[in-house]
Amino acid sequence: MTELLSDTARESLLPPLAENGWTHDEKADALCKTYEFEDFTEAFSWMTRAALWAEKWNHHPDWRNVYKTVEVTLTTHDVGGISSLDAKLARKLDSL
Repeated sequence: MTELLSDTARESLLPPLAENGWTHDEKADALCKTYEFEDFTEAFSWMTRAALWAEKWNHHPDWRNVYKTVEVTLTTHDVGGISSLDAKLARKLDSL
């Protein structure tokens, strides 16, 4: 079962994500990032690739697309905050 990240896990997993532009929404206990692309087609193509990973891992982002930007929020609703799945998906999104 997925669990909230422990303080120790947060200390090791969150700083590298912050270096890649992820922020921590403390109120929602979520990871947030805005990606910007060349145009709508590039943004949508990225979302399609991301959706395949999200479906494979059964862990889906909250996101919003406006033209060439995609705002992503990652949290594990079942546990009420950030889990290792969120960190894993954040790293994958950055690699796409």
